[in-house]
Amino acid sequence: MLSRCIRPRLLHAGSIASRRFEQKFVHTTNTLVNFVPQQQAWVVERMGKFYKVLEPGVNVLIPGIDRIKYVQSLKEVAIEIPQQGAVTLDNVQLHLDGVLFLRVFDAYKASYGVEDAEFAITQLAQTTMRSEVGKMSLDEVFRERDTLNVSIVHSINNAARPWGISCLRYEIRDMAMPETVANAMQLQVEAERKKRAQILESEGLRDAAINKAQGDKMSRILNSEANEAEQVNMAKGAAKAVQLDAEARTNAINTISQAISNNNGDKAASLALAERYIDAFGELAKKTNTMIVPAGVSEPVSVLAQAMSIYGKISDKKN
Repeated sequence: MLSRCIRPRLLHAGSIASRRFEQKFVHTTNTLVNFVPQQQAWVVERMGKFYKVLEPGVNVLIPGIDRIKYVQSLKEVAIEIPQQGAVTLDNVQLHLDGVLFLRVFDAYKASYGVEDAEFAITQLAQTTMRSEVGKMSLDEVFRERDTLNVSIVHSINNAARPWGISCLRYEIRDMAMPETVANAMQLQVEAERKKRAQILESEGLRDAAINKAQGDKMSRILNSEANEAEQVNMAKGAAKAVQLDAEARTNAINTISQAISNNNGDKAASLALAERYIDAFGELAKKTNTMIVPAGVSEPVSVLAQAMSIYGKISDKKN
């Protein structure tokens, strides 16, 4: 009787599985009052027929009539998927292995729905992996590994749902390829890196040339604006100087005119004219060594007389 409670397992080569499935068929003695541990489900048969699933806590069973047939762990477990070969869409041979994470959500289906859940899930994962890899090229397998994992999980869940087992996630652990393909991919990676380096270098030279040209342009614009501003300021200054000089001469002429119209104005004008006349001859001596001057210019009286004669003629014309 006891020997029939422990059912044989069908093991497959290379499988390193969780102890959860190994303890699935182990007989647990019915002691009338039974304490079911947390995260476990005990499947009970009454006289050879399914009776109920015991929940964690205290449970009372009838010895001899009720028998604990299966003990299911409700914890998440990891199963190693052995390495297997797969051919990609572009005919590249790959060898992949992975880890599958499972959890029992229905103890009844997990006990009666499949003979060897571990073996069935492992085979299903291997065949699904080969099928999904065959739909993708080599570059897509490397680039879209997450998508591949999701596709495998989806396919396993569709098939394992009647068994009361849920596949939570699948992770590809290792991926091997022929040495020739690996060398070709290495050369491709190196070529791509050199290409990116050359592109970055050329972009750097281009940006440097653009920055230099923009700098020269801004420098010339600023210099031209500075020169324009300088010329405008100089022109404004010159115009202001001419205006001020004209105003000064106007004021001087008005002052002289008022002074001449007063008493003894003729004498003052004669004196000023004589001084200007003498100063002019003095300046001629500084600018050149050769001069042509009127006769008698060396006598101050004669010079003054000539200046007054000029002033008298101007006054007569004015009157």
